[in-house]
This record gives sequence, C-alpha cells and structure tokens, in this order.
Amino acid sequence: MRRALSAVVLLLAVALLGGCATRQPAPAVPPPPATTSAQAGLPPAEPAAIDIPRIGAHSSLVPLGLNPDHTVDVPPVSEPQQAGWYRFGSTPGEVGPAVILGHVDGNKQLGIFYRLKELVPGDRVSVSRVDGSTARFVVSRVEQADKDVFPSGAVYDDTADPELRLITCGGSFDHAAHSYRDNIIVFAVFEGAEG
Repeated sequence: MRRALSAVVLLLAVALLGGCATRQPAPAVPPPPATTSAQAGLPPAEPAAIDIPRIGAHSSLVPLGLNPDHTVDVPPVSEPQQAGWYRFGSTPGEVGPAVILGHVDGNKQLGIFYRLKELVPGDRVSVSRVDGSTARFVVSRVEQADKDVFPSGAVYDDTADPELRLITCGGSFDHAAHSYRDNIIVFAVFEGAEG
C-alpha cells in the first residue's frame, strides 16, 4: 500500500491525446510507502499482465508515472491495446487501490478497454505479477463519471483491503477537444491469489 492521500490535494486536470488518452488525476507527489499486513493482502510485486475474460481483454502492463502537471501518464495512444499500471500506487493484490489504465480506442483502432463499460458486478479480473503469483479480483461496481468531476478520492484514497480500479474513457466524443467527455471506472475487490 502506498497511499496517504487524505491530506493531499488531487488535481482534476484532464489532458487530451488522440481517441481516449486522458491523464487521470493523481497525487501531487508520490505518497510514501506504508506498512501492510501480510494477512490483509499480498506483498508488493510489479504486475505483469491483466486478463478480463468477460470482455476478452488481455494485455501486458507497462508502468505509468506522473506527467509534469502531476496527472497520471497513460499508455501510448499509438498502441491502444496496451494497458498500464500506476506505479506510485499499490501493486495489484497489495493493500490499497491499484490503478490500471487503458484506452477505449486510439490510432484508428479499438483499445484494450473498449468493452470495459460492459463489465458488471461479479465479473472477474486477474492480474499476474512478476513474483509468479496472480491476484484475482471481482468487480463490485462500474461508474461513468464526467471528466470535470472525476472521483479522485474514490479512485486513489486508502482502502483497508486490496482493491483494483480499471479506468478508460467513455461517454460521448467531443470532436472539438478530440476526447471523450467521461471516464468509465471499474471498482473491483480482492478475491484471493494463486501461485
């Protein structure tokens, strides 16, 4: 768990790149690591890949950092099938919210999270980790939020258990701004681990 956000002001800036690529609001500075209980989750380990069987989504994961304006970076829009994880947050399976971002489309192609909005509570998400384990999650809810009122606290604030957030663009497309007006956010809870 790497969250200490209750006192940190989260930026609500939204940047535009191609079909989907918004940069999600993030802490102004990376939070310091926090102590975790081995009983409550897995030890930190970088994620390697994500698999969402219900929507046929599978991707390796690239680490994403912060942009100069302190918004979360996104995977390259030229590779819309590539997903990425926010490396200053919790790793999937570790206590706290792990955040994975992907495009809905880009470069005139469908993105890895094109069908993300189709997920429903009970759907499963697996994240394989470089330590050989796989963190398993169950979708608890799916939200569509206007980018101007992105729910930063719900996405990034501390949680008592390991949780997962999957984020992409959605809603109607603003042709003048070359971006979608909303974000699709999937919230998932830790089910367990294999390996």
